[in-house]
Amino acid sequence: MIFRKGERLFIPGAAGEPTALVKELFGAAGLDITTSVVPGINPLKSEAIGPGTQVTGLFMQPSLSEAQRSGSFRHIPQSYAAMLKQIEADTPFDWCVVQVSPPDGRGRCSLGPAAEFAPAAMQRARRIFGVINPFVPVVPNAPFVEHARLAGTMEADTPIVTYAVGEVDSATHMIAKHIAGLIPDGAAIQVGLGKVPHALMQALHGHRRLRIHSGMISDGIIGLMQAGALDESHAHRTTAVLGSPALYEWLDGRSDIHVRGVEEIHLPSVLAGVERLFAVNSALEVDLLGQCNLEHANGRAVSGGGGASDFARGARLGRGGVSIIALPATFGAAGSRICPRLSNNAVATISRNDVDIVVTEEGIADLRGKSVHERAKALIGVAAPGARDPLSEQWAEIAGRL
Repeated sequence: MIFRKGERLFIPGAAGEPTALVKELFGAAGLDITTSVVPGINPLKSEAIGPGTQVTGLFMQPSLSEAQRSGSFRHIPQSYAAMLKQIEADTPFDWCVVQVSPPDGRGRCSLGPAAEFAPAAMQRARRIFGVINPFVPVVPNAPFVEHARLAGTMEADTPIVTYAVGEVDSATHMIAKHIAGLIPDGAAIQVGLGKVPHALMQALHGHRRLRIHSGMISDGIIGLMQAGALDESHAHRTTAVLGSPALYEWLDGRSDIHVRGVEEIHLPSVLAGVERLFAVNSALEVDLLGQCNLEHANGRAVSGGGGASDFARGARLGRGGVSIIALPATFGAAGSRICPRLSNNAVATISRNDVDIVVTEEGIADLRGKSVHERAKALIGVAAPGARDPLSEQWAEIAGRL
Protein backbone atom coordinates (compact mmCIF):
# COMPACT_ATOMS: atom_id res chain seq x y z
CA MET A 1 0.00 0.00 0.00
CA ILE A 2 1.19 3.50 -0.83
CA PHE A 3 0.36 4.81 2.64
CA ARG A 4 3.05 4.14 5.25
CA LYS A 5 2.77 3.44 8.94
CA GLY A 6 2.72 6.63 11.00
CA GLU A 7 1.31 8.85 8.25
CA ARG A 8 -1.63 11.25 8.79
CA LEU A 9 -4.58 10.90 6.41
CA PHE A 10 -7.81 12.75 5.86
CA ILE A 11 -10.72 10.64 4.56
CA PRO A 12 -14.05 12.34 3.69
CA GLY A 13 -17.41 10.95 4.70
CA ALA A 14 -21.00 11.28 3.45
CA ALA A 15 -21.20 11.08 -0.37
CA GLY A 16 -17.49 11.84 -0.58
CA GLU A 17 -16.45 8.56 1.03
CA PRO A 18 -13.94 6.76 -1.24
CA THR A 19 -15.86 3.50 -0.97
CA ALA A 20 -13.46 1.41 -3.06
CA LEU A 21 -10.60 2.11 -0.66
CA VAL A 22 -12.14 2.97 2.69
CA LYS A 23 -12.13 -0.53 4.23
CA GLU A 24 -8.48 -1.01 3.35
CA LEU A 25 -7.55 2.39 4.80
CA PHE A 26 -9.37 2.01 8.12
CA GLY A 27 -8.13 -1.56 8.41
CA ALA A 28 -4.49 -0.68 7.76
CA ALA A 29 -1.96 -0.78 10.58
CA GLY A 30 -0.45 2.27 12.23
CA LEU A 31 -2.19 5.13 10.41
CA ASP A 32 -3.45 8.38 11.94
CA ILE A 33 -6.79 9.08 10.23
CA THR A 34 -9.09 12.08 10.52
CA THR A 35 -12.49 11.56 8.96
CA SER A 36 -15.99 13.01 8.60
CA VAL A 37 -17.84 9.68 8.33
CA VAL A 38 -21.51 10.03 9.32
CA PRO A 39 -23.54 7.53 11.40
CA GLY A 40 -26.10 5.68 9.32
CA ILE A 41 -24.36 6.79 6.11
CA ASN A 42 -20.77 5.63 6.50
CA PRO A 43 -20.86 2.79 9.03
CA LEU A 44 -17.62 2.05 10.86
CA LYS A 45 -17.06 -0.67 13.46
CA SER A 46 -14.46 -1.00 16.16
CA GLU A 47 -13.16 -4.25 14.72
CA ALA A 48 -12.66 -2.59 11.31
CA ILE A 49 -9.91 -0.32 12.69
CA GLY A 50 -6.49 -1.82 12.08
CA PRO A 51 -3.89 -2.48 14.78
CA GLY A 52 -2.15 0.68 15.88
CA THR A 53 -4.39 2.87 13.72
CA GLN A 54 -6.11 5.80 15.40
CA VAL A 55 -9.24 7.35 13.88
CA THR A 56 -10.47 10.84 14.81
CA GLY A 57 -14.01 11.87 13.89
CA LEU A 58 -16.81 14.33 14.54
CA PHE A 59 -19.55 11.73 14.97
CA MET A 60 -19.83 8.91 17.45
CA GLN A 61 -21.45 5.63 16.43
CA PRO A 62 -22.58 2.89 18.85
CA SER A 63 -20.45 0.42 16.90
CA LEU A 64 -17.37 2.45 17.89
CA SER A 65 -17.90 2.26 21.66
CA GLU A 66 -15.19 -0.34 22.17
CA ALA A 67 -12.78 1.59 19.94
CA GLN A 68 -13.43 4.78 21.87
CA ARG A 69 -12.71 3.05 25.17
CA SER A 70 -9.47 1.60 23.82
CA GLY A 71 -8.36 4.88 22.27
CA SER A 72 -8.35 3.72 18.66
CA PHE A 73 -11.30 6.04 17.97
CA ARG A 74 -11.30 9.64 19.16
CA HIS A 75 -14.65 11.40 19.09
CA ILE A 76 -14.05 15.17 18.91
CA PRO A 77 -17.21 16.95 20.16
CA GLN A 78 -17.18 20.08 18.05
CA SER A 79 -19.12 21.70 15.24
CA TYR A 80 -18.19 21.74 11.58
CA ALA A 81 -16.90 25.31 11.86
CA ALA A 82 -14.71 24.36 14.82
CA MET A 83 -13.45 21.25 13.03
CA LEU A 84 -12.44 23.39 10.06
CA LYS A 85 -10.45 25.65 12.40
CA GLN A 86 -8.70 22.59 13.84
CA ILE A 87 -7.78 21.27 10.38
CA GLU A 88 -6.38 24.64 9.38
CA ALA A 89 -4.24 24.92 12.54
CA ASP A 90 -3.22 21.30 13.06
CA THR A 91 -0.21 19.40 11.74
CA PRO A 92 -0.48 19.01 7.94
CA PHE A 93 -1.78 15.73 6.60
CA ASP A 94 0.59 13.46 4.73
CA TRP A 95 -2.31 12.50 2.46
CA CYS A 96 -5.81 13.69 1.66
CA VAL A 97 -7.79 10.92 -0.02
CA VAL A 98 -10.61 12.14 -2.25
CA GLN A 99 -13.09 10.45 -4.57
CA VAL A 100 -13.33 12.36 -7.84
CA SER A 101 -14.71 12.20 -11.34
CA PRO A 102 -12.50 11.25 -14.28
CA PRO A 103 -10.57 14.29 -15.56
CA ASP A 104 -12.31 16.56 -18.05
CA GLY A 105 -10.73 18.02 -21.19
CA ARG A 106 -8.80 20.49 -19.03
CA GLY A 107 -7.46 17.78 -16.74
CA ARG A 108 -9.71 18.69 -13.80
CA CYS A 109 -11.36 16.11 -11.55
CA SER A 110 -14.58 17.18 -9.81
CA LEU A 111 -15.29 16.38 -6.16
CA GLY A 112 -18.91 16.10 -7.28
CA PRO A 113 -21.59 15.87 -4.56
CA ALA A 114 -19.41 16.40 -1.50
CA ALA A 115 -16.94 19.10 -0.49
CA GLU A 116 -17.23 19.51 3.30
CA PHE A 117 -13.66 19.53 4.69
CA ALA A 118 -11.94 18.27 1.55
CA PRO A 119 -10.88 21.69 0.16
CA ALA A 120 -9.25 22.65 3.47
CA ALA A 121 -7.73 19.19 3.92
CA MET A 122 -6.26 19.26 0.41
CA GLN A 123 -4.67 22.61 1.15
CA ARG A 124 -3.18 21.16 4.36
CA ALA A 125 -1.97 17.93 2.75
CA ARG A 126 1.48 17.24 1.40
CA ARG A 127 0.00 14.87 -1.17
CA ILE A 128 -3.44 14.06 -2.58
CA PHE A 129 -4.62 10.59 -3.53
CA GLY A 130 -7.49 10.40 -6.00
CA VAL A 131 -10.00 7.58 -6.29
CA ILE A 132 -11.20 8.20 -9.85
CA ASN A 133 -14.77 7.02 -10.19
CA PRO A 134 -17.11 7.54 -13.17
CA PHE A 135 -20.09 7.40 -10.79
CA VAL A 136 -19.07 10.81 -9.38
CA PRO A 137 -21.22 13.50 -11.06
CA VAL A 138 -19.42 16.48 -12.51
CA VAL A 139 -20.74 19.56 -10.71
CA PRO A 140 -19.57 22.78 -12.42
CA ASN A 141 -19.68 24.74 -9.15
CA ALA A 142 -18.02 22.17 -6.95
CA PRO A 143 -14.33 22.07 -5.99
CA PHE A 144 -12.00 20.21 -8.31
CA VAL A 145 -8.42 19.02 -8.25
CA GLU A 146 -6.02 19.01 -11.17
CA HIS A 147 -5.27 15.43 -12.21
CA ALA A 148 -1.60 16.40 -12.48
CA ARG A 149 -1.63 17.32 -8.78
CA LEU A 150 -2.59 13.81 -7.69
CA ALA A 151 0.43 12.05 -6.21
CA GLY A 152 -1.37 8.72 -6.40
CA THR A 153 -4.51 7.40 -8.07
CA MET A 154 -6.64 4.33 -8.44
CA GLU A 155 -9.59 3.70 -10.70
CA ALA A 156 -12.86 2.54 -9.18
CA ASP A 157 -16.28 1.72 -10.52
CA THR A 158 -18.31 1.73 -7.32
CA PRO A 159 -21.63 3.49 -6.71
CA ILE A 160 -21.61 6.54 -4.47
CA VAL A 161 -22.92 6.18 -0.94
CA THR A 162 -26.70 6.64 -0.94
CA TYR A 163 -29.32 7.68 1.58
CA ALA A 164 -33.04 6.82 1.70
CA VAL A 165 -35.37 8.51 4.16
CA GLY A 166 -37.92 5.68 4.40
CA GLU A 167 -41.61 6.01 5.20
CA VAL A 168 -42.79 9.30 6.69
CA ASP A 169 -45.62 9.07 9.24
CA SER A 170 -48.50 11.46 9.82
CA ALA A 171 -46.91 13.06 12.88
CA THR A 172 -43.85 14.00 10.83
CA HIS A 173 -46.01 15.50 8.10
CA MET A 174 -47.78 17.58 10.76
CA ILE A 175 -44.45 18.83 12.11
CA ALA A 176 -43.44 19.80 8.58
CA LYS A 177 -46.74 21.60 8.03
CA HIS A 178 -46.22 23.65 11.20
CA ILE A 179 -42.69 24.61 10.14
CA ALA A 180 -43.72 25.49 6.59
CA GLY A 181 -46.24 27.94 8.02
CA LEU A 182 -43.40 29.78 9.77
CA ILE A 183 -41.26 30.21 6.67
CA PRO A 184 -41.98 33.19 4.39
CA ASP A 185 -41.41 33.38 0.66
CA GLY A 186 -37.86 34.44 -0.12
CA ALA A 187 -36.34 32.85 2.98
CA ALA A 188 -33.07 30.95 3.05
CA ILE A 189 -33.44 27.35 4.24
CA GLN A 190 -31.09 25.05 6.13
CA VAL A 191 -32.10 21.46 6.83
CA GLY A 192 -30.32 18.25 7.70
CA LEU A 193 -31.13 14.67 6.84
CA GLY A 194 -34.12 12.73 8.09
CA LYS A 195 -37.87 12.41 7.89
CA VAL A 196 -38.72 15.96 9.03
CA PRO A 197 -36.44 17.64 6.43
CA HIS A 198 -37.85 15.38 3.71
CA ALA A 199 -41.44 16.15 4.68
CA LEU A 200 -40.64 19.86 5.00
CA MET A 201 -39.31 19.99 1.46
CA GLN A 202 -42.66 18.61 0.28
CA ALA A 203 -44.61 21.06 2.46
CA LEU A 204 -42.74 23.98 0.90
CA HIS A 205 -43.80 23.30 -2.70
CA GLY A 206 -46.27 26.19 -2.62
CA HIS A 207 -43.62 28.70 -1.51
CA ARG A 208 -41.70 30.92 -3.90
CA ARG A 209 -38.20 32.41 -4.22
CA LEU A 210 -36.70 30.14 -1.54
CA ARG A 211 -32.93 30.00 -1.24
CA ILE A 212 -30.90 27.01 -0.05
CA HIS A 213 -27.93 27.54 2.26
CA SER A 214 -27.44 24.23 4.01
CA GLY A 215 -24.85 21.80 5.25
CA MET A 216 -26.55 19.01 3.37
CA ILE A 217 -29.39 18.54 0.89
CA SER A 218 -31.13 15.40 -0.33
CA ASP A 219 -33.75 14.28 -2.84
CA GLY A 220 -36.32 16.84 -1.69
CA ILE A 221 -34.44 19.53 -3.60
CA ILE A 222 -35.68 18.04 -6.88
CA GLY A 223 -39.35 18.42 -5.97
CA LEU A 224 -38.78 21.97 -4.72
CA MET A 225 -37.20 22.94 -8.01
CA GLN A 226 -39.87 21.23 -10.11
CA ALA A 227 -42.59 22.99 -8.08
CA GLY A 228 -41.07 26.39 -8.84
CA ALA A 229 -40.43 27.05 -5.14
CA LEU A 230 -36.77 27.99 -5.53
CA ASP A 231 -35.31 31.30 -6.60
CA GLU A 232 -33.98 30.53 -10.07
CA SER A 233 -31.53 33.43 -9.95
CA HIS A 234 -29.89 32.28 -6.71
CA ALA A 235 -26.82 30.08 -6.28
CA HIS A 236 -28.14 27.40 -3.93
CA ARG A 237 -25.29 26.34 -1.66
CA THR A 238 -24.46 23.23 0.35
CA THR A 239 -21.40 21.34 1.53
CA ALA A 240 -22.83 17.98 0.43
CA VAL A 241 -25.58 16.40 -1.64
CA LEU A 242 -26.61 12.98 -0.37
CA GLY A 243 -29.47 10.79 -1.50
CA SER A 244 -30.57 8.39 -4.21
CA PRO A 245 -28.76 7.43 -7.43
CA ALA A 246 -31.42 9.48 -9.24
CA LEU A 247 -30.35 12.55 -7.24
CA TYR A 248 -26.73 12.16 -8.36
CA GLU A 249 -27.85 11.75 -11.95
CA TRP A 250 -29.96 14.92 -11.63
CA LEU A 251 -26.99 16.76 -10.10
CA ASP A 252 -24.58 15.96 -12.92
CA GLY A 253 -23.80 19.10 -14.92
CA ARG A 254 -26.05 21.41 -12.89
CA SER A 255 -24.65 24.90 -12.40
CA ASP A 256 -27.40 26.16 -10.04
CA ILE A 257 -26.31 23.88 -7.18
CA HIS A 258 -23.04 25.05 -5.62
CA VAL A 259 -21.26 22.38 -3.59
CA ARG A 260 -18.76 24.25 -1.42
CA GLY A 261 -16.42 23.64 1.48
CA VAL A 262 -17.32 24.24 5.11
CA GLU A 263 -15.40 27.52 4.96
CA GLU A 264 -18.06 28.92 2.59
CA ILE A 265 -21.13 27.52 4.36
CA HIS A 266 -20.73 27.14 8.13
CA LEU A 267 -18.53 29.96 9.38
CA PRO A 268 -20.19 32.64 11.56
CA SER A 269 -18.89 35.35 9.25
CA VAL A 270 -20.65 33.66 6.33
CA LEU A 271 -23.91 32.93 8.12
CA ALA A 272 -24.12 36.51 9.36
CA GLY A 273 -24.52 37.57 5.75
CA VAL A 274 -27.37 35.19 4.92
CA GLU A 275 -30.57 37.19 5.42
CA ARG A 276 -33.73 35.48 6.66
CA LEU A 277 -32.01 32.18 7.31
CA PHE A 278 -34.44 29.61 8.71
CA ALA A 279 -32.34 26.84 10.26
CA VAL A 280 -34.31 23.65 10.90
CA ASN A 281 -32.56 21.02 13.02
CA SER A 282 -33.77 17.90 14.77
CA ALA A 283 -33.14 16.78 18.35
CA LEU A 284 -33.48 13.63 20.38
CA GLU A 285 -34.92 15.61 23.29
CA VAL A 286 -35.51 19.17 24.47
CA ASP A 287 -35.76 20.08 28.13
CA LEU A 288 -37.94 22.75 29.71
CA LEU A 289 -35.02 25.18 29.78
CA GLY A 290 -34.78 24.88 25.99
CA GLN A 291 -31.55 22.84 25.88
CA CYS A 292 -31.34 20.37 22.99
CA ASN A 293 -29.68 16.97 23.02
CA LEU A 294 -28.76 15.75 19.52
CA GLU A 295 -26.20 13.12 20.48
CA HIS A 296 -27.08 10.80 23.36
CA ALA A 297 -29.88 8.22 23.51
CA ASN A 298 -30.53 6.20 26.66
CA GLY A 299 -27.20 7.37 28.04
CA ARG A 300 -25.21 6.22 25.01
CA ALA A 301 -23.44 8.41 22.47
CA VAL A 302 -25.03 7.72 19.08
CA SER A 303 -24.03 10.70 16.94
CA GLY A 304 -22.42 14.14 16.98
CA GLY A 305 -23.49 17.74 16.74
CA GLY A 306 -22.34 18.18 13.14
CA GLY A 307 -23.17 21.59 11.79
CA ALA A 308 -26.43 22.04 13.73
CA SER A 309 -24.99 24.37 16.35
CA ASP A 310 -23.30 26.49 13.66
CA PHE A 311 -26.59 27.05 11.87
CA ALA A 312 -28.68 27.41 15.03
CA ARG A 313 -26.49 30.24 16.29
CA GLY A 314 -26.10 31.80 12.83
CA ALA A 315 -29.85 31.89 12.26
CA ARG A 316 -30.60 33.00 15.82
CA LEU A 317 -28.34 36.05 15.50
CA GLY A 318 -28.63 36.80 11.78
CA ARG A 319 -30.84 39.46 10.24
CA GLY A 320 -34.36 38.07 9.99
CA GLY A 321 -33.15 34.57 10.86
CA VAL A 322 -34.92 31.94 12.95
CA SER A 323 -33.49 28.87 14.68
CA ILE A 324 -36.06 26.04 14.71
CA ILE A 325 -35.78 22.71 16.51
CA ALA A 326 -38.16 19.99 15.31
CA LEU A 327 -38.88 16.66 16.95
CA PRO A 328 -41.78 14.26 17.60
CA ALA A 329 -43.49 14.77 20.93
CA THR A 330 -42.90 11.11 21.83
CA PHE A 331 -40.57 8.32 20.78
CA GLY A 332 -41.93 4.78 21.10
CA ALA A 333 -41.88 3.54 24.66
CA ALA A 334 -39.32 6.16 25.66
CA GLY A 335 -42.04 8.59 26.60
CA SER A 336 -42.01 12.34 26.15
CA ARG A 337 -39.19 13.91 24.16
CA ILE A 338 -40.03 17.19 25.84
CA CYS A 339 -38.48 16.48 29.23
CA PRO A 340 -38.01 18.38 32.51
CA ARG A 341 -34.21 18.19 32.27
CA LEU A 342 -32.00 16.42 29.76
CA SER A 343 -31.60 12.71 30.46
CA ASN A 344 -28.80 11.38 32.63
CA ASN A 345 -25.49 11.39 30.74
CA ALA A 346 -27.03 13.43 27.89
CA VAL A 347 -25.37 16.59 26.59
CA ALA A 348 -26.73 19.95 25.51
CA THR A 349 -25.60 20.02 21.90
CA ILE A 350 -27.49 23.24 21.19
CA SER A 351 -27.65 25.83 23.94
CA ARG A 352 -30.97 27.25 25.03
CA ASN A 353 -29.56 30.61 23.89
CA ASP A 354 -29.58 29.42 20.27
CA VAL A 355 -33.19 28.25 19.98
CA ASP A 356 -36.06 30.45 18.80
CA ILE A 357 -38.84 27.93 18.18
CA VAL A 358 -39.51 24.30 19.04
CA VAL A 359 -41.99 22.38 16.89
CA THR A 360 -43.67 19.02 17.49
CA GLU A 361 -46.77 17.53 15.89
CA GLU A 362 -48.68 19.07 18.83
CA GLY A 363 -47.85 22.63 17.82
CA ILE A 364 -45.35 25.49 17.90
CA ALA A 365 -43.52 26.76 20.99
CA ASP A 366 -42.20 30.22 20.17
CA LEU A 367 -39.56 30.99 22.80
CA ARG A 368 -38.48 34.38 21.50
CA GLY A 369 -38.57 37.08 24.13
CA LYS A 370 -40.03 34.76 26.76
CA SER A 371 -38.86 34.41 30.34
CA VAL A 372 -37.62 31.11 31.74
CA HIS A 373 -41.08 30.33 33.14
CA GLU A 374 -42.89 31.37 29.96
CA ARG A 375 -40.56 29.20 27.87
CA ALA A 376 -41.28 26.18 30.04
CA LYS A 377 -45.01 26.75 29.71
CA ALA A 378 -44.75 27.01 25.93
CA LEU A 379 -42.70 23.81 25.71
CA ILE A 380 -45.14 21.91 27.91
CA GLY A 381 -47.85 23.03 25.51
CA VAL A 382 -46.24 21.14 22.58
CA ALA A 383 -45.55 17.97 24.56
CA ALA A 384 -47.79 14.94 24.15
CA PRO A 385 -51.10 15.59 25.97
CA GLY A 386 -50.51 12.78 28.45
CA ALA A 387 -47.13 14.22 29.42
CA ARG A 388 -48.25 17.78 30.13
CA ASP A 389 -49.50 17.42 33.71
CA PRO A 390 -46.42 15.48 34.87
CA LEU A 391 -44.18 18.04 33.12
CA SER A 392 -46.01 20.89 34.84
CA GLU A 393 -45.47 19.24 38.22
CA GLN A 394 -41.80 18.62 37.47
CA TRP A 395 -41.34 22.20 36.32
CA ALA A 396 -42.88 23.50 39.55
CA GLU A 397 -40.23 21.58 41.45
CA ILE A 398 -37.42 22.88 39.19
CA ALA A 399 -38.76 26.45 39.33
CA GLY A 400 -38.76 26.33 43.10
CA ARG A 401 -34.99 26.04 43.03
CA LEU A 402 -34.36 28.77 40.48
